[in-house]
Amino acid sequence: MENNNKENTTGRRGHGFIKKQSQKKKQCRFCIEKMKEIDWKQTQLLKMFTTDTGRIIPRKITGLCAKHQRQLDKAIKRNRNLGLMPYTTMMRK
Repeated sequence: MENNNKENTTGRRGHGFIKKQSQKKKQCRFCIEKMKEIDWKQTQLLKMFTTDTGRIIPRKITGLCAKHQRQLDKAIKRNRNLGLMPYTTMMRK
């Protein structure tokens, strides 16, 4: 019997080359707003770039440029050091 789904016995389609759909590149939020520096006093803004457990969200996910990601990291760390933001949250079982 012939296989009508264009799959061979190894489970690959065709020659194994799959075309990836190109995703739209994320724009840096701070470059669009033309912000020169990220202020460490803006706690609500900085909380948007941290997870619930307090980890800083990486650049690949946030879509920030390298310059603004470095400024963001510094601002979050400075904010934590002054006690405005927690380092972590308490996880209860």
